Amino acid sequence: MSIFSIKKKTTRGPRKKFKNLLAESFVSKRQKFILSVISLSLGLFIAEHFLGKSGLYIVFALSIFSAVFLYMTLKKDLEDNFTPQVFILPFLYSLSVGLFYLLVPARLITRIAMTSFYALGLYSLYLSQNIFVVSSIRTIQLLASARTVSLVLTLLSYFFISNVVFSFHINVFVTFALVFTYTFIIVLQAIWVHTLEKNPFAQIFWVLSLTLCLSEIALFLWFGPSFPTVSALFLTAILYVLIGLSHAWFDKRLFRSVILEYFWITVISFIFLITFTNWI
Repeated sequence: MSIFSIKKKTTRGPRKKFKNLLAESFVSKRQKFILSVISLSLGLFIAEHFLGKSGLYIVFALSIFSAVFLYMTLKKDLEDNFTPQVFILPFLYSLSVGLFYLLVPARLITRIAMTSFYALGLYSLYLSQNIFVVSSIRTIQLLASARTVSLVLTLLSYFFISNVVFSFHINVFVTFALVFTYTFIIVLQAIWVHTLEKNPFAQIFWVLSLTLCLSEIALFLWFGPSFPTVSALFLTAILYVLIGLSHAWFDKRLFRSVILEYFWITVISFIFLITFTNWI
């Protein structure tokens, strides 16, 4: 082998590694996230503004694509560290915003505001999911911020979906089944965000217990005279309390002060429910 060929191999090696490093860098991911968010936001705007209620099928398709785009961007990171929970919130967030679109007044300025809100939330969500995937391999300082963003979008998604379900005024058994289904998925994702367990069924008993509790509260709200938005807000507040207490339990810091804090949140939520319920 000649000296020239050896030099050629040694120079190509570092260059190839450097190119691969650039291709897999965070900037590259960010660009893919931006393109995905723009595509999904335009699709949502077109489906809701021009197609109306017939665009409901496109909303479901966009929800699936929001998870597909995330997988395509994080494919290399997920090869040795695949976690299905990372796709739950992008799917549910897109679905909840798309369904909530049906309850928003059909005005152009409102549609633009909702689309902008959806784009900002989805971009933040993509960045957070990227942090969760990487943090399961090595420690990242942004993990706490990502958990905060995920919690906020989880509560918003749960409120939007619950508002839609209560607004339909469908059969009590169908309502219970729907609430139980999406609550189970959302609680599973919210618990995973804190534990980052690779096994999706590691906390299955805990998730089922919280899901059953929230579903029973939703059943109680269905029989009550509350407005759909009030019922959805109350159910979302209870979700926040249960998830917060669960996180404190896993961190072994379920102190008296923490319990009292969430207790007063529950009391205020119940007062809000009683005050804004139509008793006439």
